[in-house]
Amino acid sequence: MTRFGTAAGGLAFILAAQGMAPAALAQGVRVTIDGAKRSAPVTRHAYGMFVEPIGSLVARMLWAEMLDDRKFYYPVVAEAKDVSPPPNAEGRPGISYRKWRPIGGDDAVTMDPRDPFVGAQSPSVSVGAAPKGLSQSGIGVARGKRYAGSLWLSGDAGARVEVSLVWGAGAGDRQTIALPAPGAGWKRVAFEFTPAADSADAKLEITGTGQGRFRVGAVSLMPADNINGWRADTTAIAKSLNSGFWRLPGGNFLSNWDWHGALGPRDKRAPMFDHAWSAMQPNDIGMDEWMDLTRILGVEPYVTVNAGLGDANSAAEEVEYLNGAATSEWGAKRAANGHAQPYGVKFWNIGNEPYGWWQIGKTSLDYYMIKHREFAERMRAVDPSITLIASGAMPDQLKPRDLKENASLESIQHKFGTEEDWTGGFFAKAMGTFDGISEHWYDRPEERPGAPADAELIEYARSPSNQVRMKAEEWKIYAQRFPAIGERKIFLSIDEYAYFGKPTLKNALAYSMVMQEMLRHTDFLKMSAFTTGASTMDITPTASVLNTTGMVFKLFGEHFGAGTIPLGVDGNVPQPDPHYPVGFDHPKVNAGSPTWPLDVIAGLSADGKRLRIAVTNATYEPQRFAVDLRSLKVRGKGVRWLLTGKSVDTENKVGQPAGVTIEQGAVPALGGALTVPPISTAIFEYPVAE
Repeated sequence: MTRFGTAAGGLAFILAAQGMAPAALAQGVRVTIDGAKRSAPVTRHAYGMFVEPIGSLVARMLWAEMLDDRKFYYPVVAEAKDVSPPPNAEGRPGISYRKWRPIGGDDAVTMDPRDPFVGAQSPSVSVGAAPKGLSQSGIGVARGKRYAGSLWLSGDAGARVEVSLVWGAGAGDRQTIALPAPGAGWKRVAFEFTPAADSADAKLEITGTGQGRFRVGAVSLMPADNINGWRADTTAIAKSLNSGFWRLPGGNFLSNWDWHGALGPRDKRAPMFDHAWSAMQPNDIGMDEWMDLTRILGVEPYVTVNAGLGDANSAAEEVEYLNGAATSEWGAKRAANGHAQPYGVKFWNIGNEPYGWWQIGKTSLDYYMIKHREFAERMRAVDPSITLIASGAMPDQLKPRDLKENASLESIQHKFGTEEDWTGGFFAKAMGTFDGISEHWYDRPEERPGAPADAELIEYARSPSNQVRMKAEEWKIYAQRFPAIGERKIFLSIDEYAYFGKPTLKNALAYSMVMQEMLRHTDFLKMSAFTTGASTMDITPTASVLNTTGMVFKLFGEHFGAGTIPLGVDGNVPQPDPHYPVGFDHPKVNAGSPTWPLDVIAGLSADGKRLRIAVTNATYEPQRFAVDLRSLKVRGKGVRWLLTGKSVDTENKVGQPAGVTIEQGAVPALGGALTVPPISTAIFEYPVAE
């Protein structure tokens, strides 16, 4: 077989992936790049992020607050007397929180419902000769770093109250600050600590001695370098991803959250119980804070409104709060909260997964169409310029709760136009009330025991990109059935997606294939948002680094970013059917370019002066492939950015050398072939000949 054989070589490659011929896999791959076949340019929204305040996905990771339950939603009791939050009707487990514990005996703290500072209760401590109070442990601190804190205090003047940060067991491993004498009214007291050692289990103590009692409300502790409440280190990393937009303030959580409750001074916002996740939310992050985050990151906000338990009036008020003039009713409230200028939010999503059995406020398709149309009308009446995105779901996703299947285009045909086709329902019953429609997908990584190493890796890495290809195939069906999609230029937004699993190089190869599959469909796939923004990083309480997933976003965002014009890519070796299928909920389509075992995309820079070729090699061998250019010529040497590591299990972890890196290097002039190292994604760039 010659080095660049024909289709006969393709058969050898397929046999190799099935464990029948372990020789080098890509000896006959030929890639054709057609400069005359051009798709719509990549938008700055191609690499967006989704974020939802679940557990520590925002708290502690992006939000700088270091204390849990800082407004005392739960009583301060000894651990033995603690009761976990009850699960909701669907039996979802609650989020685990650090709890406040009494100091000076199990009965040292009582919860006082009379004149609480915020919420339903405030802790009250009767003092005496021995210190009594409350503490929270499990706090991570760094040596020499300043931490700014505050609390609200009331009580009797005879109570002598102190607050301490404790970072070790020794008598000197603490810093204690005496607070002013309390009085009858609530007063805010600020303090600062600088620990003398690192600790992953520091403790904040609030204690008193003397006579009478003291009460505490809304305790806070943050790194002093926080940016309006957001962590300085993680937001700096997130900004480096050039995401374009972030979808917020959530998904499931949103359907039982009233945004009105998170306005005004943060300390005075009452906490709420999130029934979607069986969790307490302190309501510290409201729409003003979310807008501030997007400003810090330099991205556009994409706001989802509550169409679960929420109503159209609330959504219209939210549009006016964020976009209305300061002379409007809700714009005036925004101005009173310190934000005179409108935020000018362009993208708005009505509801989150309203079709799902797991969703708060789940309804039938016909009922939700009524609801959606009312939301759209009321929101556009406030601001006609907004871009509305409906919450769709295609037939491959919708099925009975306990049905286990791997959907194919054939198996879902009967679902189109039924209750299991919400996307089609929008096209048929609500056309004109939205500009785009959203889809969500999630895939779970599964090993393929018994498969040869290359075959296992390829099928593992390709699995999530099949989710994208299935959406693209279904979109073609909708475009044929509903010509108004093209006439109105309705677009698709995949604004939640993830391949759940450990962020290793192996998963990074999978995400590279996801990126490349999405970039094949820029004519209608205009937006995407990864779940979640914080999941691009490895984060500890005191430090953070870009993880392997984040490295993929960095690679493509910087070198196949906004303005890049995708070109037609063909090849001589089609992607084969999986030989080692596993599990369920994996669509039965074959994503990727016909360049197996490689996945290849190509594009021109916005000015047409540079050719970019992105290649993912999810094999353990270097792969060579021939390149044929049509309607396009390049000249001279090129440059290559290479994402790889020593093994597929490599990670990027805080405090350790980066296991996965992006290295830039020169490559020879484009001749007959390119080589891609094993377990890598490479982006080549060549100057285009004039």
